[in-house]
Amino acid sequence: MDERAVIEALKAQRIETPSWGYANSGTRFKTFSAPGAAQTIWDKIVDAAEVHRCTGIAPSLALHIPWDTPDGGDFSKVRKYAEERGLKIGAINPNLFQDDDYRLGSIANPDPHIRSKALEHLDECIEIMQQTGSRDLSLWFADGTNYAGQDDLRDRKRRTRDALQHVHNKLPSGVRMLVEYKFYEPAFYSTDLPDWGTAFAHCVAVGPNAHVLIDLGHHAQGVNIAQIVTFLLDEGRLGGFHFNNRKYGDDDLIVGSVNPFELFLIYNEIVAAGSAANEVAFMIDQSHNIEPKVEAMIESVLNCQEAYAKALLVDREALSQAQSHGDVLQAHRIVMDAYRTDVRPLTRQAREELGCPAEAVQDHRKSGYVQEKTKSRRSLSSDGLGSG
Repeated sequence: MDERAVIEALKAQRIETPSWGYANSGTRFKTFSAPGAAQTIWDKIVDAAEVHRCTGIAPSLALHIPWDTPDGGDFSKVRKYAEERGLKIGAINPNLFQDDDYRLGSIANPDPHIRSKALEHLDECIEIMQQTGSRDLSLWFADGTNYAGQDDLRDRKRRTRDALQHVHNKLPSGVRMLVEYKFYEPAFYSTDLPDWGTAFAHCVAVGPNAHVLIDLGHHAQGVNIAQIVTFLLDEGRLGGFHFNNRKYGDDDLIVGSVNPFELFLIYNEIVAAGSAANEVAFMIDQSHNIEPKVEAMIESVLNCQEAYAKALLVDREALSQAQSHGDVLQAHRIVMDAYRTDVRPLTRQAREELGCPAEAVQDHRKSGYVQEKTKSRRSLSSDGLGSG
């Protein structure tokens, strides 16, 4: 692909940022307060707008319910507030892991009353999707067991299937459900949705609007995520990503910070798939514990942009020829040549053509944004809409 085509593709790229990435967050050991961190949903929208101003390719914000429920529960106001700042509301993420009732699980809980409570929350989130114009219901469940014999694993599988079928049947036209998986934590003996194959099997069973969501941190060491991406794309069941990076477990570090080559290889498969990847949702899911919140999000978006640019530069025709002739090292070199390319001039030009600063991070740092928010967010304004 020539440079002009790469720049046009970069300008059309879209990365969704998460509301929870702008608030104070941390590990199970400590949450450190960050200067100017978002306190309300209104603050989060304003921060997401700053990321979009600096990058030009982050026009949507994912919400977590009930964390982002406004006073009065009117999500049409949230949608309007976002649209006034050039944003739209992205995926809706239910919370089925922080209530005491969910100690033994939510949709797979052995207690039918608790399962019903979980389904009511999922129904509520579908209603919120209609108020906000969201396309995707992003589902992650902490369900599982800690000890052998704690529960019947076959029953838990069937309860999970029944719940996913319930949600699929409730989806309005044009709306998708994205089913996420995680091989361990917080459950340690068994996890009810432990891997992509389990999620895929459930999605195929419940219907065409169910797709798999890949979180980069939800795999065992050494798993080839790019291969999973390829399989799901070819089956038409890759719904989206939660981008982050890991060193050991589900570390939720900035995407591309630990293993940028993995991120490039994932984008390489996305580009190779062509139109089959058109409906894939690219979302960030990170916990910024010691980093400045907005700057960390800008860095995350830029890392995705650079990985995508490098993937666009892979010589597909030459690669196909090398592969068909069994030329192992030439095929590898073609991929590596693209990865080693300095694409920063291309990404800078793409941002400038979008009317954004070429040096996104430095512009944000020099703008005084954090200093202003640190001062203004010490108290909420009288209208309850935060500092704006």
